[in-house]
Amino acid sequence: MENLVKKLEEQITFLQQEISQISKELYSQQKEIKDLKNEITNLNKRIEDMDGEIVSSIDKEDKKPPHY
Repeated sequence: MENLVKKLEEQITFLQQEISQISKELYSQQKEIKDLKNEITNLNKRIEDMDGEIVSSIDKEDKKPPHY
């Protein structure tokens, strides 16, 4: 009986360590996902700004000069 209790305590300790490690890894992954989402958002904003600049410059180029 004493041997069984000791074995169970060892298993509980092992599982607690594993849960702690998994929790740390999950936290790290969630932080990385958040950072990547922010980076994607920033890149999308930059792309939209660049698209706006391109459209603006195309509009200027497409206009006929006043002497036509």
